[in-house]
Amino acid sequence: MLIDVGRLEGDYFARWRGLSDPSQMVSFGTGGHRGSAIDGAFTEAYILAITQAICDYRRANGPDGPLCLGKDTHAVSKPTLQTAPEVLAANAEETLIQRDNGYTPTPAISRATFAYNPGHKAHFADGIAIARSHNTPNDGGFKYNPPNGGPADTDVTQWVENRADELPRGRNAVVKRMPFASAVNRPTAYQETFFCHMSATCET
Repeated sequence: MLIDVGRLEGDYFARWRGLSDPSQMVSFGTGGHRGSAIDGAFTEAYILAITQAICDYRRANGPDGPLCLGKDTHAVSKPTLQTAPEVLAANAEETLIQRDNGYTPTPAISRATFAYNPGHKAHFADGIAIARSHNTPNDGGFKYNPPNGGPADTDVTQWVENRADELPRGRNAVVKRMPFASAVNRPTAYQETFFCHMSATCET
């Protein structure tokens, strides 16, 4: 299937959410929101709101350890991985990001999260996988994985959905954000090689 990557990226940044349209609400399936920027169902406005909602969820319910963040190869993964750290850093969330803006096998986020937690009695890790899974190439995906590696249960996803649908009613005015260049250079942002967590050996 041929897709117009330039149009997808342009629509990702340009389109706003039609909050009176039920199809424009955040909808988590198997732990994450998916949709196409062309349809206005997966845009920067969504990622800003969902990421802030995840930060709010973490503050209200835990966990408060590092958050593992990586992207797959779908067309809007690059701009999505630019947006999310801007919010995470502004919320002072400790974040592990795939080294050198590389791609991450989606199971590696779950594996890294799950592998971190057994030696800790508090400050558990969780993760966000930017992954469209089996959806069409036009789609983007944004999945939240709790400390057990995910996918998140409905009590978690419903909390995040409700908060992420509330924020845009103020045009995302309460979403905390900083420029990407500053975000990835914050003391709370670390580069990681997630796929190394998939095997017992890894060159460093």
